[in-house]
Amino acid sequence: MRTRLLPFALLLLLHHHTHAQTAKRLTLPNGWSLSPLGRSLPLGDLPLNIAVSPPGKPGGRTLLAVTNNGQSNQSIQLIDPSGSTVLSEVPIRKSWVGLKFSPDGKTLLASGGNDNRVLIYSTANDRLVKTDSVVLGKPWPNKISVAGIETDKSGQTLYAVTKDDSALYICDLMTKQVKTRIKLPAEAYTCLRSPVSDELFITIWGGEKVVVYDPKQQKLTGEISTGSHPNDLVFSANGRYLYVACANDNAVSVIDVKSRKVLETIVTSLYPNAPAGSTPNGLALVKNQLLVANADNNCLAVFDVSQPGKSRSLGFIPTGWYPTAVRAIGQNVFVANGKGFTSKANPNGPNPNKRREANTEYIAGLFTGTLSMFPMPTTTALAALSKQVYQNTPYKKEQETMALGETSNRNAASPIPMRVGQKSAQIKYVFYIIKENRTYDQIFGDIPGGNGDSSLCIFPEKITPNHHALAKEFVLLDNFYVDAEVSADGHNWSTAAYATDYTEKNWPTSYGGRGGTYDYEGSRPVAFPKKGFIWDYCQRAGLRYRSYGEFEAYSKRKGSALNGRFAPNYPDFDMTIKDLKRVEIWKKDIDSLIAAGAVPHFSSIRLGNDHTSGARLGAPTPAAHVADNDQALGQFVDYLSHSSIWNESAVFVLEDDAQNGSDHVDAHRSPALVISPYTRRKHIDHTMYSTSGMLRTIELILGLPPMSQYDAAARPMVACFTNTPTATPYTHIPANIDLDARNTAWTEPARQSEKIDLRYADKIDDRLFNEIIWKTVKGEKSVMPAPRRGAFVQVSRKDDDD
Repeated sequence: MRTRLLPFALLLLLHHHTHAQTAKRLTLPNGWSLSPLGRSLPLGDLPLNIAVSPPGKPGGRTLLAVTNNGQSNQSIQLIDPSGSTVLSEVPIRKSWVGLKFSPDGKTLLASGGNDNRVLIYSTANDRLVKTDSVVLGKPWPNKISVAGIETDKSGQTLYAVTKDDSALYICDLMTKQVKTRIKLPAEAYTCLRSPVSDELFITIWGGEKVVVYDPKQQKLTGEISTGSHPNDLVFSANGRYLYVACANDNAVSVIDVKSRKVLETIVTSLYPNAPAGSTPNGLALVKNQLLVANADNNCLAVFDVSQPGKSRSLGFIPTGWYPTAVRAIGQNVFVANGKGFTSKANPNGPNPNKRREANTEYIAGLFTGTLSMFPMPTTTALAALSKQVYQNTPYKKEQETMALGETSNRNAASPIPMRVGQKSAQIKYVFYIIKENRTYDQIFGDIPGGNGDSSLCIFPEKITPNHHALAKEFVLLDNFYVDAEVSADGHNWSTAAYATDYTEKNWPTSYGGRGGTYDYEGSRPVAFPKKGFIWDYCQRAGLRYRSYGEFEAYSKRKGSALNGRFAPNYPDFDMTIKDLKRVEIWKKDIDSLIAAGAVPHFSSIRLGNDHTSGARLGAPTPAAHVADNDQALGQFVDYLSHSSIWNESAVFVLEDDAQNGSDHVDAHRSPALVISPYTRRKHIDHTMYSTSGMLRTIELILGLPPMSQYDAAARPMVACFTNTPTATPYTHIPANIDLDARNTAWTEPARQSEKIDLRYADKIDDRLFNEIIWKTVKGEKSVMPAPRRGAFVQVSRKDDDD
């Protein structure tokens, strides 16, 4: 198959001397913008790695290979960069980040992910043909998970490092047998052979170090401390220095290979000492220039490394969305953009009238990657390109201490202070309610005055009277977007304003039904942001805090910030327990805390039954589940607003993600509520807000610093508040439908629901689950409109050039 080069509509054109011409910028739903440099080639779902063939490949051409490791279709592509064509593409059942040409270029080795094998492809005649594989162990649920791979210089020995059993496998490529397995200190990401000594250097993703394997001694011979989450590696041309990307530290560790020490640390963020959120995860060298792919800043950072130990910044290059890999061939640069260039509509999304296999545009698999290609810019051009990157980035250094907001609200009387550390004089107690997976139109599409589509509203006012009453009485937010795609990254975004490289690169595997554990709600340390979650920030600030059902696994980890701060009788995610029961448990707990004068300054509360059980026979109907969730929310606010602490309280409500529904604006758009005596009553706010913006508002109230570049950059929800409180309490509205209604019909949706694992928030096929809910509510023959994704185009402003 050959895919021809496509022009990029928002191509950034370079002037010949001093200026990179600015095109219209595409603003993403999270408020960050893109304006990628160069030409582009479409790739598959979530490309995570690029391999470059050795110079001596038959035919004399240098080829690229790309491994696409997303939730939907996984594949490997063979690309001719000189002709900008995809020469060959093969599907792969289970894949992951490992990808390597053999030294002679005749074969390509690729990770088989949770199939626990390395696949071998012939590259003869510019076609990928699977010829064999090296089996490391039985497939999932046997926990191995092949990550990075390498060969010795002869091409006869294969090295494979693994994520789940944290090991180095040494294999004979002639016999296709494992010779040795060596245990590693923690989860590994990749490995790279020294061009001088043939030693193998391995990044320990979960251990903040690189370990060294000596093939002559056949053992690990040392380890070198690095920054947090070391991932990609590249050697200097002479092999003396090793560069290590460290995603959780916004940094690259430069290792002097001879002394086994870090010579210097190169900071890749756009501002010094920035909080988490640059996520360096790909490296390349163009002569003495180091290129670093900053995934969450949507750019390459460029450094002059001609004088080791005295590296200096040269600037930045704009890329597509979430660059995951960068490689160079001579002066030509190639960047894999993991999420492509843009949000998009998805007309082939979940639709009950189509075969399940045809529904390819579910949000988790919606982002099609791209390959950006351009010659290395000159130093002069880099200055203009750097300016473009800063224009694309809403985060500014001063926002770490002074939040973004209207001047009129920056006064001492406002309940939301704009300077970090001040704390709110009016609001002492924050209640943060996290729900599950709904879009705006599904719940609020029927509210007049809001930007809703009633045809997509499947849980209207009759089913959710309290959600509607609260939105109408307090503030209706019709332009609120979650930062996540699914619950795996959603709960991390909702509690840290960030999802690590581990989270972003792993959840698509399990969501695609390719094995893997659910590691994303505090259960696995390698998935944690370096400075933790909002509870860790509360702990460091000396605040009282408590969690009701959110991050139960984290609370069980000895020494974690939630250890001993988790309401003991409050259930975790469990669809068999009503949310009303959860609120009853909370009522008793809050009463005792009020009596003791120990009300938490911050409480996280999980009310997740709006997730629903689909059409599962005997389970509550989707409407009953959502109505239970609605009643629980209404009773929560009712009880709080009649308590002695109401006049000093604020309630923030959001969905962790919006993956299970349709929305006519964007599949990230979601219902959110802000409830307080200080909320502007009967107000509609069309301001664009995000998960990170809600967290920023909470942080400002509590005097906490931002946790990442994303909440630092986000607009706080200041416009939702007023200086003059209205203390009128809220009285909940009783349910209009039977909360105990059960699915009784053995329909096709019911049969499909029986196959879905509902023990966890999202260990399911969400495309199918979304269809089931629609059919169950609207009727088995009804057609569900596809969710949409919006492109928010932002034209350059005059002040961009100031």
